[in-house]
Amino acid sequence: MKKRYSLLMVMALVLSLSPRVYAMHISEGFLPPIWCGVYFLLSLPFVVIGLKHIRVKTEKSKDLKMLLGLVAAYVFVLSATKLPSVTGSSSHPTGTGFGAILFGPFVMAVISVVVLLFQAIFLAHGGITTLGANVFSMGIVGPIVSYLVFTVTKKKNKKAAVFLAAMLGDLATYITTAIQLGLAFPASNGGFLTSFTKFISIFGITQIPLAIIEGILTVVIFKFIENYAAKEISDLREV
Repeated sequence: MKKRYSLLMVMALVLSLSPRVYAMHISEGFLPPIWCGVYFLLSLPFVVIGLKHIRVKTEKSKDLKMLLGLVAAYVFVLSATKLPSVTGSSSHPTGTGFGAILFGPFVMAVISVVVLLFQAIFLAHGGITTLGANVFSMGIVGPIVSYLVFTVTKKKNKKAAVFLAAMLGDLATYITTAIQLGLAFPASNGGFLTSFTKFISIFGITQIPLAIIEGILTVVIFKFIENYAAKEISDLREV
């Protein structure tokens, strides 16, 4: 019971934060329709697989639903903390690396859909037409990178593995976003490469320090979860 109450307190604290937010991710109507459709199609299989993974994992232990809720709250708050960046987008932490470490990368595709859809509909942040593109970068590519980094490095130093997973997953999200914008808006001189270089250079100014901060914060939160939700983490490893 103590562990459950502790997790509930953390969730309440996270949800009680009210950061000032503006338009974030890739904004509504910013991408050409063809690219919106491409990213919806690319993201769909990952979301379907993620739904199956959630069903399997939560059937094993109902308490994992509460931990999944904490992960969703963490992603929502971090991704709603924004700094101005490229026109039509912004820089912000993602929070998805934390969930990928706990639940695996596919589950984060579903969590990202929920978070981004909520922000688009109720907060007018991001957009419905760009939902597929934002899910692909933040909910698919970033978590996959985080999961692979953590899996490869966790045996050497777990804290360092958590830090690197969260940081590199965050950066991978924005490299993907820069690729998406470069493909959609190639420069008249130099094409995709020139456009990508411009976008990634601007993102780098704000995103590198944000990624480092996210890595440090994720280490702290992950350590807390290990201490107070050992049973739930053990259940996840057995699934």
